[in-house]
Amino acid sequence: MMVLREWEDLPEFMKNERVKEYYDILSQKRVSLVLKRIFDFVLGFMLLIILSPLFIILSVIIKVDSKGPIMFRQTRVTQYGKRFRIFKFRTMINNADKIGSQITTKDDARITRVGRLLRKYRLDEIPQLFNIIVGDMSFVGTRPEVPKFVEKYTDEMKATLLLPAGVTSDASIQYKDEELLLSDASDVDDLYINKVLPEKMKYNLKWLKEYNLINDMKTMIRTIKVII
Repeated sequence: MMVLREWEDLPEFMKNERVKEYYDILSQKRVSLVLKRIFDFVLGFMLLIILSPLFIILSVIIKVDSKGPIMFRQTRVTQYGKRFRIFKFRTMINNADKIGSQITTKDDARITRVGRLLRKYRLDEIPQLFNIIVGDMSFVGTRPEVPKFVEKYTDEMKATLLLPAGVTSDASIQYKDEELLLSDASDVDDLYINKVLPEKMKYNLKWLKEYNLINDMKTMIRTIKVII
């Protein structure tokens, strides 16, 4: 199971001195990274089975509440710059991503009634168990961005692409009210790229430097506490 590629096999756009600093740290933790992948797969599979009744109930409620598909799938970027389709329960009106920004604000009129409840308790994230099982995501890691935001990454930010994207992270906890922060912006994308993203990346890069399984589990516990 190869979780971390050899440096020579990394995509060219990631080969810079800033990324190398983080790569050297992670390359000393290959065993831990393999255990992380095993943990993700086993826990992801177990939760998918345990939560299957809730999965069915939420699917029915979403379908009854508004027109459109049950799932929202969007192209995001994960490890080594790979593009994948993220799974989420649909919380907005159908084709919402085509009639507004790809960033959601607190009072976004595109959010459905059921969608607000799902987002509040992060129930819309449950389908990402599929992404975890196939290896495109991990329970803990940098939240996957859409390609247009990844294109704005600095050399150092690209280091976050050394590992799979995550469902939660310290940055996600610290910026749990991100939608509120962006609600009054005249240009949501500009504020996100120039202010919010750099601040979130400070937490993500710190996590890379200090990565270990114990810290990941602590982050998962803190996430549950925040949701509750």
